[in-house]
Parts: sequence; C-alpha cells; structure tokens
Amino acid sequence: MSGAVLVAVAAAIGNLLQGWDNATIAGAVLYIKKEFHLESEPAIEGLIVAMSLVGATLITMCSGPISDLLGRRPLLIISSVLYFVSGLIMLWSPNVYVLLLARLLDGFGIGLSVTLIPVYISETAPSEIRGLLNTLPQFTGSGGMFLSYCMVFGMSLMEAPSWRLMLGVLFIPSIIYFLLTVFFLPESPRWLVSKGRMLEAKKVLQRLRGREDVAGELALLVEGLGVGADTSIEEYIIGPANDFTDEHDISADKDQIKLYGSEQGLSWVARPVSGQSAIGLVSRRGSMANQNVPLMDPLVTLFGSVHEKLPEQGSMRSMLFPHFGSMFNVGENQPRNEDWDVESHAREGEDYASDGDAGDSDDNLQSPLISRQTTSMDKDMAPPGNGSMANTRHGSLIPGNDGEPGGSTGIGGGWQLAWKWSEREDQDGKEGGFKRIYLHQGGAPGSRRGSLVSLNGTDGHQDADYVQAAALVSQSALYPKELLNQHPVGPAMVHPSETVARGPSWRDLFEPGVKHALAVGVGLQILQQFAGINGVLYYTPQILEQAGVGVLLSNLGLSSASTSLLISALTTLLMLPCIAVAMRLMDISGRRTLLLTTIPVLIVSLILLVLGSMVDLGSVVNASISTVSVVLYFCFFVMGFGPIPNILCAEIFPTRVRGLCIAICALTFWICDIIVTYTLPVMLKSVGLAGVFGLYAVVCVISFVFVYLKVPETKGMPLEVISEFFAVGAKQAAAAKES
Repeated sequence: MSGAVLVAVAAAIGNLLQGWDNATIAGAVLYIKKEFHLESEPAIEGLIVAMSLVGATLITMCSGPISDLLGRRPLLIISSVLYFVSGLIMLWSPNVYVLLLARLLDGFGIGLSVTLIPVYISETAPSEIRGLLNTLPQFTGSGGMFLSYCMVFGMSLMEAPSWRLMLGVLFIPSIIYFLLTVFFLPESPRWLVSKGRMLEAKKVLQRLRGREDVAGELALLVEGLGVGADTSIEEYIIGPANDFTDEHDISADKDQIKLYGSEQGLSWVARPVSGQSAIGLVSRRGSMANQNVPLMDPLVTLFGSVHEKLPEQGSMRSMLFPHFGSMFNVGENQPRNEDWDVESHAREGEDYASDGDAGDSDDNLQSPLISRQTTSMDKDMAPPGNGSMANTRHGSLIPGNDGEPGGSTGIGGGWQLAWKWSEREDQDGKEGGFKRIYLHQGGAPGSRRGSLVSLNGTDGHQDADYVQAAALVSQSALYPKELLNQHPVGPAMVHPSETVARGPSWRDLFEPGVKHALAVGVGLQILQQFAGINGVLYYTPQILEQAGVGVLLSNLGLSSASTSLLISALTTLLMLPCIAVAMRLMDISGRRTLLLTTIPVLIVSLILLVLGSMVDLGSVVNASISTVSVVLYFCFFVMGFGPIPNILCAEIFPTRVRGLCIAICALTFWICDIIVTYTLPVMLKSVGLAGVFGLYAVVCVISFVFVYLKVPETKGMPLEVISEFFAVGAKQAAAAKES
C-alpha cells in the first residue's frame, strides 16, 4: 500500500502550507502594525488576519460542485498556484490594499486544500488505513505551524525583521506542492469511474494498491455511483454447493447465489435465511446493549454491529472467499476488452455487442471493467442454473506471484462484493434484474463456522462447513431502471458514466441517507468550532506567561514578541506526538471511540481553566493549573475533535454528491470559525474569561451526547458500504419515529 501512503503524504502538503500561513500571519501582524501605523485602526488589523478566512469561505461555496465536475486533482493544482501567487504578492505588498488582495488569494488556496484534501485521501486510501492517512493533514498542518513559528522566531531576533519576507517565503514550499500535484498525484479513481474513464481508474488503482488485480475494488467503485438506492439487509448461510444440493436443486431457487472457489468444480452457495447474525439482529431489534438508550440513533447500533468481535476461525477478515473469481470479466465473444473508455470510444448503442442471442443470459453478461483472463477452467465449468450468480464467467483464479488472489472480490474491512439475478412476475410477465450484495460474516451463535477460509481442494467438502453472513442488498448501479434504454452495454448493463451524466443535484441532498449523513457532518463541524479551540489558542501565550514561562524566557534576553512566538512554537510542538498517537489509533480504536474518550478530557480541562480564573489559590498554583489544563486541552483536541470531523465528512457521503456535501460541511466550518473569532472579544467583555471557558465546556458536554447518540463508527469500512448503511439507517430511524 506504499503507493497510497505516498500519495496521501504528497496531498497533505497542502495542509502544511495552510498551517504555515496561519502561524506566519500571527507573527507578521506584530510588524505590519508598526509599518502601516495600525495601532489606532484595529478593524484593518483584524481584516488583514481574517481576509484569508473570507477567501476560504467564498471559494468553499463553489469548490464542491466544481470538484465533482472537473475532478479533485485539478483543484489541488489550482490551490498550489494560488499559494504561490499570493506568496509572491505578499513578498512585494507596497501597501495595505495589495496585502489584503494577497491574503484573499491565499484564502482561496486554503479553502480548496482544506476542503478537498480529506476527500482526495479518502477516495484513494485503502479502507484499512484510511483513518491513519486522513489524519496526515492534521499532522502536516501542525507541523507547518511549528516550522513557521520557528522561522518567524528566528527572524524576530534580527535587528529589522521583515514581515514581507515572513509572509512571502510561502511561495517556496508552494512550488514543491505544485510539482507534486502536477507530476505525482493521480486523479481520484472514484471520480474517474464516475465519469466512465474506466481504463484510467484501473491504472490508478493498480498504482495505489501495488498489484495488477483490482477487479473487486473497481467493481465496487462502479456500484458506489448510485444515490438513495432501496437498500435492505438480508442474511445468508454460505457453504459448499453440494451441502445444499443434497436437499434440493440449486437452479430451482432463484434467491440463491453461487460462488466459485479456486479448484475446478468447487463452488459455494449462499442461501437466504432468517438467522441471528449481528447485523441482522440489529437491523430488526437494535443492539441488545443500546436498545434501551433513549434517542439512540439506530444507525449507531447498526454500524456498531459490524465491529463486534468476530470468531477468528473462518472470519471474513481472513477473506471468506479468497479465490472468488471476478464477477465482471470479458467473455470469449466480447469484441471489446478493457479499452472501454469514454475518451477513446464512442458510446453509440449499436457499437456494443449484445448477448441477446446467446441463449444463456446469466453466464454471458459482460463488462470491460477488467482485462480478459479466461482460463481452461472457464471452458470446463458447467454453466449454472437460473438461480446462480448473475455472472459466473470469471477470470484467472490462480494466485499471482505476490500471493494476492487472482480474482478476489474482497473490498476491504472484511466485506465481499457479489451479485445475484432476481426475477419477479407482474402483469407484463417476468422481469429480471441485477441485485448488488455486500457480504459480511455475522458470527451467529449456534451457526457452524469452519474452513471456508481455505477453499482449497477437498477440505471444504469434507468439513462441509458454512458461515452465516449479513448482506446489504440493493439495485446494481449497472442495472438502473431509468437508464435501461440509454446506451446499454450488453443485455443488462449501463455505462457507469450515464449514472452521473447529469452531475450532482440539490435533489440528491434530500435522499434519506444523504440527509442523515449531512446532519452528522454539519453537526460535528458546528460543535468542533464552538468547543473552544480558538479561545484557548488565543489565550495560550497569556496563560503560559502567567505561569512564569514568559519571565523565564525574558531573562534569556528575548523581546516580548520573540517570547510570544517561542511559546506558540512550543505549544504547537506538543501537538505533534499526540497527533501521531491518533494516527495509530484511528483505524484500531476507531473514530467514535476516540471522540468519546477525548471529549471528556476537554471538558475537565476547560472546567479547570474556569476554576483557575475564578478561585485564587495563589499565583503559582493558579498558573500551574492553567498550564496543565492548556496542555491537556491541546493534546486531546488534536487526537479527537481536531481531525475526526473532517475524516468523517470525507467518508459518509455517496460518490455522486460527495463534493457538494463536503462543500456544505466546509462552509459550515468556515462560517462558525468566523463567528467564534469575532464574538470572542464581545463574550470576554460580557461574561469574562471564566464565563467563556464555561460556555466552551457546556458545548463539549453537548458534543459528547451528540457523538454518543448520533455518530457511527466507520473504521475499516469501504466508502460505498458506509453510504449504504446510512441509507438503511435513515429508513430505520424513520420507521422508529412512526412507531
């Protein structure tokens, strides 16, 4: 996965530039005031600092839809150019007005990078380490602040510090970022799939994953194009085919799904049941631990059921079907292969081969998602009956040289991707269609759990073991009803780009699952900004100076400005190891667990700051309490409430509307940031320092309750599965309200 890691590191440089800018303006404004005589004009001084916030807010209004239209990478390139241009203008700035223009352009760059980098990393990272990689922007942002504070501190020791040099030096790292975005960063594979550029998406995935076979994930990206699909939770018993065929004919059961192992003739069948898998139980009755919790969102317990401890033997995390063949492969009679790309081929309907005359429509469905890999096994294997998997013609099932399965449909986090062919009768006769299925082992009590993990040779038949799995079943993106008459590929598949040809729509935001996700994302952004980080940051130098740190540094011969900068640098340095710990825990403990663990510490530290401001325990004791409280607040904020809202917002929205929804969440972030920044002085005059920290503590209490009741755990889950869960959870929440 080194490819995905390096891409995430390169993308996170954009946040380093944002942190760099935040720190340099904090130091440079001390010298800007002197040169332009702004001591008596605090409004202009505040505008110089806040102009980047204004720019970020303005650009965020349109960044999401534009990124859905043009792609993530072009806007990252534009952000690097904006950083570069603004740095040069700030280096020149002959007057305040030019400086304000430069700060506005700088804000545009900040808005694009802060909004799109988490999205870009989420769309390129493997689900198993997505949380770790998406914490990188927080780490690089704090790292940029530390480096910038050190630079500004060094310049402050000069006889005549130049604020133009402090601000203008931004153009140097922006050149590096520009080169990385142009020559190293690929386009998001999810965005490429959404535009039908399948060949490019395949090559990007191969580079990011470091392997040739990416068929399973590529198919997953296609299936993630839908919004608001009618998703249901079903349960299956999965085992060797001959276990079920002893009782009745598989082909007579239209609901069964037939899966193939790596050995010739070895197959596995999934049969619908009404059992007791963890996900199935929660979908019907809610978690036993949380069903009596008032106001608990069913979505939270539904997600939680996925992360319950599963038995090690035969677990899906060990790959339930490690050699399960590719569902989408090119048949022997397909005139086109993997060169299916809207850029290189026209999409007129008559140009696509149809298997309508082939007779067996089940085993001749074709899609050029991956290259032709037909083996002798294909020729020898008997075609399945009507109740089998929609497409059983599969590619090479032999593991590659790197040990990776040749045709695995594992999609991360213990999930498997499959399809089934369903038929229903109506007044016009029989109508068939694809159903897409995400499978996850359910660890049901009393179910037999065996050696499905091996799927090799005769062991499976001798043991005759099976597992119980929960399944998210929905309409396949390749078989949308409204598009069946528009440029079909084969008898039952539609070009993926057709599903997003109209682009994101405001109407999509009113789909139940999307609305539910927006409520979670916007709520987290609001609570994060009102949790007190700006107030604590603003008063850290004052608090630490009261603790005697300022006096100690002044004794070393430092000026007050240099002392303030050094204190800020030390404070930022404390954040880095804590963010590193959060990076490690993000995919182990999970996002929800980290929030529920760190927010109580924020509450305690804010209460201690209130006591330190109200109760006189002596200067030394008060200063010590305040210092410890500030350090605790910073360390635990950057471990939880700092990075996690952005991580979750980049994970919980469907591909088609992800850019639009992220823009809404980011706009909420910037508006709340401006409100908190400009209301802080007013609040200080009205309720005092103790009152401000008390209000922040109350917001943190509300945040804890909100996270506990409404925020699900998304660690290790593919983005497309997360979107489906939100759709199911929204329906369950609506049903709970009605009942």
